[in-house]
Amino acid sequence: MAETFVGVDVSKAKLDIFMNGETWQVNNDLSGISELIVRLKAEHPSLIVLESSGGYESFALGELYTAGLPVARVNPGRVREFAKSIGQLAKTDKLDARILARYAELVRPALARLPDEEEQQLAALVNRRRQLVEMCVAEQNRLGTAPKKLRPGIRTHIDWLKAEIHRIESEMDDFIQQSPLWSEKDALLKSVPGVGDVTARTLLSELPELGELDRKEIAALVGVAPFNHDSGRMRGKRRIRGGRTSVRNVLYMATLTATRCNPIIRTFYNRLVQSGKEKKVALVACMRKLLTILNAILRTHQPWRAPLFSCQALDI
Repeated sequence: MAETFVGVDVSKAKLDIFMNGETWQVNNDLSGISELIVRLKAEHPSLIVLESSGGYESFALGELYTAGLPVARVNPGRVREFAKSIGQLAKTDKLDARILARYAELVRPALARLPDEEEQQLAALVNRRRQLVEMCVAEQNRLGTAPKKLRPGIRTHIDWLKAEIHRIESEMDDFIQQSPLWSEKDALLKSVPGVGDVTARTLLSELPELGELDRKEIAALVGVAPFNHDSGRMRGKRRIRGGRTSVRNVLYMATLTATRCNPIIRTFYNRLVQSGKEKKVALVACMRKLLTILNAILRTHQPWRAPLFSCQALDI
């Protein structure tokens, strides 16, 4: 039997669907998605693909996933490059749905893994803290150039933001302590020198695959795996790209700290620099090594022990 691949283009109000040579549209609400699920189940599709669309796809993705349908959420940038590679330069909702179905057939992206309710709650707290910190930094930057009359109001806003950040952090503490599983994972991650509250909680909420994948897969997922750039005899520089930006950002800061206080990371970093590696290249390699250590810790449920996580033990 021929396989069926479905593309779903998501907007705020509508879903455009392409399946078996036909395109149709439903509302992006419970009624429309329920109608879509009934129609999809009758066709037994091999794969349904939706693009990330600023969160507008989340409800449809959750309903399709809950209904037991094989659904994947993909990066819109990759799909756009795929469309260009097959000569599809025009862009409409119907064309996008068709391209997504073609992408599903040829690329076969991995099925979505939706976070459970606790992961979603922790992710919301982590994301809100990040927003508050960004607002606080912006206000602190404005303070130096603001007219004198405006400074008291800015200072008041900064004080409020700091208090709100503290409240969110306390709420995260309570949330983690109430769950034995989250509490154990949090303690395991923070047992590694260089990893603090922000890093541990970002990893727990935004990288649930940590501890479940091998070291190459987790490095690629975060975006710290170097990609080749070679052609003929030319050997270009290896560069990282893609991945989860928010996770990579906190991993970068944790690695900076680890190059000073973590004996394994510090030794690894110094050895790379002394061998002629650029400092930025050495730091990215250390990010990958730290991520490998954290992945092994959650997989084995063993806290940090320096000899256990040496370069030889991790084959790095």
